[in-house]
Amino acid sequence: MAPIKLVIVDRDGTINQDSTEFIKSADEWQALPGALEAIARLNHAGWHVVLATNQSGLGRGLFEVSDLNDMHAKMHQQLSALGGRIDAVFYCPHTANDACHCRKPASGLFEQISERYGINLKGVPVVGDALRDLQAGIALGCEPHLVLTGKSLIHRGGNLPETFPPQTLVHTDLAAFAEFLLTREAQTL
Repeated sequence: MAPIKLVIVDRDGTINQDSTEFIKSADEWQALPGALEAIARLNHAGWHVVLATNQSGLGRGLFEVSDLNDMHAKMHQQLSALGGRIDAVFYCPHTANDACHCRKPASGLFEQISERYGINLKGVPVVGDALRDLQAGIALGCEPHLVLTGKSLIHRGGNLPETFPPQTLVHTDLAAFAEFLLTREAQTL
């Protein structure tokens, strides 16, 4: 049996627009241009896409789990219309003050993903718009991919700070990441 082709993706700033005021409702949740199409394209090529997202707005009391479910229902519906899907959503509801093990940059969400899928995450691409997204995955051997959207928009046209792992691969957005991954896969076949 062939190993599962898995990609772990951050949500806010990677798939949808981010906000310093937090995304608190399905109405506020707006996909970034081309992001959902990129996920559907990966799905069509046999890739499973899993979400790993910090949602401290829950711990801050800014929205309820039902609101988060509504946001994800909207995301799933829009993806389904494109023939795409996110296979699972893993989220941390805690604030930084909670000092939990699941809030990125800690690796708890990634450990949950590894356990759920019964696989070692070495080499699994992790895609996000912030250093903490990549750090959480690197702790378990994931391949780090930074998209220059959301929090990393400030790095467009410049060099990444030295705090980023040297093996970080940089892409304009999620669509550019998908193109990279599928092209690399085609070249190895």
